[in-house]
Amino acid sequence: MNPFGQGLCRYLGPDDLERIRSVRVGIAGAGGLGSNCAWMLVRSGFADFVVVDNDTVDASNLNRQFFFARQVGSPKVEALRENLLAINPEANVRAVQAEVTPDNVRELFEDRDVVVEAFDAAHAKRMIVEAFLGSGKFLVAASGLAGCGDADRIKTHRMKDDFYVVGDLVSQVSPTCPPLSPCVTIAAAKQADLVLEHALGRRQ
Repeated sequence: MNPFGQGLCRYLGPDDLERIRSVRVGIAGAGGLGSNCAWMLVRSGFADFVVVDNDTVDASNLNRQFFFARQVGSPKVEALRENLLAINPEANVRAVQAEVTPDNVRELFEDRDVVVEAFDAAHAKRMIVEAFLGSGKFLVAASGLAGCGDADRIKTHRMKDDFYVVGDLVSQVSPTCPPLSPCVTIAAAKQADLVLEHALGRRQ
């Protein structure tokens, strides 16, 4: 076990850490939700990821996404993999630069225990939910996290035993309601917390 794992054992213990490490996580989208959720999951001990996104890092992403100025122009999945391995070099992060479509969505995440929906577009969110709802995978989605203020509006909604949605279910990105770091990160943290609870068997 590397120093990172040894440090985590101080808080989790070897049995819980092994439970976490055994969970295979898929993240659909490597933007504000996906990139931030990923680093929180890595710091929580998760070590087996598939991250899928077709975008590259843009300067406009740096206000809320887990990327750095030196990575502008790089594929998001490759940049995210680099950043996650900087936290835990022993993590297995499969970076897939591809568009997620109805034709490939099930294949991309077929071997995952958990799927985190982290897209911006409503149709892409719906595609993930339709693909994996009732599949036996633990599914965590998000809807409504734009703007700032009243952060308590970002809540966890239990839709089914294995399906949760994080957000206020209302706010959409617009010129007067931009995507900003605090609320985006709060939503990503809630997604990560749901996955952690699930892995430890503490989600009722």
